[in-house]
Amino acid sequence: MILDGTLDASVHAAAAALQRGELLGLPTETVYGLAADADNDSAVAQIFTAKGRPANHPLIVHVADAQAITHYAKAVPLFAQQLIEAFWPGPLTLILPRLPHAAKASTGGQDSVGLRCPSHPVAHAVLRACQVLTPPVWGVSAPSANKFGRVSPTTAQHVATEFGDDLLVLDGGACEVGIESTIVDCTRGVPVLLRPGAITREDIARVCGQKPLSKEELQANTPRASGTLLAHYAPNAKVRLMPARQLQSALDLLGADGTRIAVYHRSALTSASQGVHLRAMPQQALAAARELFGTLRDFDEMGIQLIWIETPPETSDWEGVRDRLQRAAAA
Repeated sequence: MILDGTLDASVHAAAAALQRGELLGLPTETVYGLAADADNDSAVAQIFTAKGRPANHPLIVHVADAQAITHYAKAVPLFAQQLIEAFWPGPLTLILPRLPHAAKASTGGQDSVGLRCPSHPVAHAVLRACQVLTPPVWGVSAPSANKFGRVSPTTAQHVATEFGDDLLVLDGGACEVGIESTIVDCTRGVPVLLRPGAITREDIARVCGQKPLSKEELQANTPRASGTLLAHYAPNAKVRLMPARQLQSALDLLGADGTRIAVYHRSALTSASQGVHLRAMPQQALAAARELFGTLRDFDEMGIQLIWIETPPETSDWEGVRDRLQRAAAA
């Protein structure tokens, strides 16, 4: 069931459902999440079952504000505090040392916890409403509301299509960011980028004075984190990344014979085949991220079997889009 997330009655119904241990389709600025009370182990277990997600693959806990950190984390290093002040609410997840009692089922058996404060007004309203319940819900675990490994949802209808009418979904419109949050590990004394997103390496370095390391640079004791498996974010169609010149050569070789092929491109391309669907990718990284998952879902609905995508630029602002496409192509 989809409810208008801008209505107070919908927000209170959503908070009450979370308190009862039920699942909720929750809009955020990144993607829609499949939410449950982070401290209710049986509720969190329903997320893993519904998504078909491995139980050792941790979930991100969404909180209303920085004050809620004290319920989940036992330490916040200075650079993490600087990132919180600069980017919360927003599309940034911080991995912090976990308090022993907190969110056990959400962390995949690890002694760290991923925390995020979303900026979407509907998510923020639900989290605020959860805080004043008796007993309160301090945070909600909310991985993307899709079957594990598949394309993330960026509209309420995407969620309803994935899980059916029995799931309560708040409609908060299309997601503004469109790809999942940047994840920074803060448990090893320096910032380590585990998953790129709309907040870039340069953004992080500017705020805390330290350029984040990559997980390849600091491999020891790297915590598991959401959305970091080699193959992820995959449509039903096979995805292949190619530079523009190779794309055009492939289209020329096909001639008029191509069928059920979609090409998502920034450069000017031509095809002689009526069975090839050309779709222009935005030239700006933020705009491309916003529409990426919706485009992949559109191609699946069209019955496309093969998606050729022009390789994104190697610049920092495109890193989040590159990451999602590389994982989709590896599936």
